[in-house]
Amino acid sequence: MGEQLSDEQRAWAALVATARRTVTDGLVVGTSGNVSVRVGDTVLVTPSGVPYDRLTPDDVTGVDLTGRQVLGTLVPTSELPMHLAVYHHTDARAVVHTHAVHATAVSTLVTELPTVHYMAGALGGPVRVAPYATYGTEELAGNTLRALAGRTGCLLQNHGTLTYGATLDQAYDRTAQLEWMCHLWLTASSVPGLTPNLLTEDQLAEAGERLRGYGQRG
Repeated sequence: MGEQLSDEQRAWAALVATARRTVTDGLVVGTSGNVSVRVGDTVLVTPSGVPYDRLTPDDVTGVDLTGRQVLGTLVPTSELPMHLAVYHHTDARAVVHTHAVHATAVSTLVTELPTVHYMAGALGGPVRVAPYATYGTEELAGNTLRALAGRTGCLLQNHGTLTYGATLDQAYDRTAQLEWMCHLWLTASSVPGLTPNLLTEDQLAEAGERLRGYGQRG
């Protein structure tokens, strides 16, 4: 039990650091957005309405996969149903949800992010927009899962972003890439009289294959 507790403590410290990064990097304002990480069958989550800079090691907040609180006394994020749905239906070990401004802007304009850059391949293909539903609802969780089919990230209409990964760093990096791509498309599409060139499905698929082998080995 002591070893598992230390795993949870380490995971909590990493979760808080990631949550603070979303603020520092301008992906969320105040207490908007939330982060979670899975340790065994426990999901550690940011608590509802608590500024990330006030979270301490003693504030660890965790639920089991049914949503029953098993760690801490702070109320878990209101977006818990969305996080749990992702853990139930994917191999996610970490989930990051933000209200990143460019990504949220794009979510109000299109049903799929136009393929302006090959990094969409790193998310599994063209990034879909989950139809709007009230935050914290099972309806939003269902819409999000459908938008995530075959993907590791999506936009939430008039709301923000959701990405997942094998680690907190990977989930965060995917969010940052998604926000960057949205910023890129908004910038390119705002030039009067010109239309951005878009990548084909084949070009995106080829880039996705190459990205899977990208980086250092071992």
